Amino acid sequence: MSKVSMVLNGKTVSSDVEDRTLLVSFIRDVRGLTGTHVGCDTSQCGACVVHVDGKAVKACTMLAVQASGSDVVTLEGIGTATSLHPVQAAFREHHGLQCGFCTPGMIMSAVDMINRHG
Repeated sequence: MSKVSMVLNGKTVSSDVEDRTLLVSFIRDVRGLTGTHVGCDTSQCGACVVHVDGKAVKACTMLAVQASGSDVVTLEGIGTATSLHPVQAAFREHHGLQCGFCTPGMIMSAVDMINRHG
């Protein structure tokens, strides 16, 4: 077991987890934030994309212990139900949601691209 501490969506969190716990499992199962999805289990689909220290990463390919000490932002951390992030609002306005399963990863990837390229 390892103690994992990070800033998750602006709040400092800490939990003991098995060393093999994936970041996506830490976010969903330990912290209860279900916006980050596990899609393909092969790191191909991107449904699990989150931002770690300002960079988009697939949370299904990173261990929680690797993110310890980092600033992690999930879909829940970029907007609220009453004040959507502009990318979230654009997805809603332009029907980019499809079934919605992969949408969190697409939004987080889009926000990363905008942050990097303006």
